[in-house]
Amino acid sequence: MAIDLVFVLLFVVLGRSTHHHGLSAGGMVSTTWPFAVGLGAGWMIAASRHRSGASLEDGSLIVVVMVAVGMILRVLSGQGTTLAFIFVALAFLGLMLLGWRLLFRLFSD
Repeated sequence: MAIDLVFVLLFVVLGRSTHHHGLSAGGMVSTTWPFAVGLGAGWMIAASRHRSGASLEDGSLIVVVMVAVGMILRVLSGQGTTLAFIFVALAFLGLMLLGWRLLFRLFSD
């Protein structure tokens, strides 16, 4: 889960930098918390299925749950979202969270 959280933080840093929102502590927390909660939800679902979280299947589940929960929480907290942002989040986080799992799988055999 720690590796996944690192990539969520990278997503937030890159997004805030790209859109010139700054990297203040408050801004980082505001942008990160919905995705961190979503990440926790994804991991809880994987754990409830007695999964380790390390497989590509687990990673796919975690990404979808994380982005869905994250976007819902952003809307409910007044941060909003757009369809483009949803696609960017799915693409970036999917690539990162599935990427490390794929590399782990390739080099652990």
